[in-house]
Amino acid sequence: MSDNDANLAFGRFLKFWRSVHEMSQEYLAAQINSSPRHISRLENGISRPSQTMLLEIASALNLGQRDRNHLLIAAGFLPNHDELNFHAPELKWLRKSMMLALRALDPYPTTLTNDASDILMVNRGWVALYGQMTEKSVLDEVVNTTDFFFSAQGASAFITGREDFLSVLLMSYEQRALFSNEHRDHQRRDRLARQKFVPPDWRQRAAKLEPTASFRLQISLNGQLHKFISVNSAVSAHGPAAVMSGPSLLLNTLYPEDAFLDLSQYVHDGLRHPLLYY
Repeated sequence: MSDNDANLAFGRFLKFWRSVHEMSQEYLAAQINSSPRHISRLENGISRPSQTMLLEIASALNLGQRDRNHLLIAAGFLPNHDELNFHAPELKWLRKSMMLALRALDPYPTTLTNDASDILMVNRGWVALYGQMTEKSVLDEVVNTTDFFFSAQGASAFITGREDFLSVLLMSYEQRALFSNEHRDHQRRDRLARQKFVPPDWRQRAAKLEPTASFRLQISLNGQLHKFISVNSAVSAHGPAAVMSGPSLLLNTLYPEDAFLDLSQYVHDGLRHPLLYY
């Protein structure tokens, strides 16, 4: 998106929300200590707002988190949102629906994670697959998919082609840090980059590989290599910029490429994990 396109997109959003609240340019300008002429220039794409001014506009228009973030995105800024409290009482319906979804995906290994890759729920297929490769005491402590993939005791030890896989994953954290420039994001990238299986040229490797919603990986299972397709799908957010405009959840499922690989043989009612809720 060019700067001019971004300005025009912001202008359309601004004009739309003024009309919704029946607010004149003059009134909005007075609310944010600006001028009607500048509001007009914003709406016509001639000027671009600072992030501070944009948030003042959002406050004057009484925009909620979703609509404020759409405004930020339209102006070319990184959205921000409160962390979704998945365990809040009012989200009981969401937890139940996600549990049913995870159960329906058995025997295919599936996790439900938040924006920070923290695991909220797993299914039996996930416990069964990684239980074949990881000590139960280690698996029971897994609470974050990224840390699990990067850990020498976790999934990375069993994934072939892991250098490319980890490089692409790490690049997503690199670019998050470049967007936010927040200390915690830089710290997380640096901590992951120091892990055992990350190659020193991870940036160059990742630059040659495009991340996708689904990707292939090979996992050693009972001494044999099996190819899996990892498929991600976003859950719970609404709107055309759903993934960016509000907190979202992610379902990640592994499907074997070999149609004859029967994962159900590893799944049974006796499987246990702190994040397995059925």
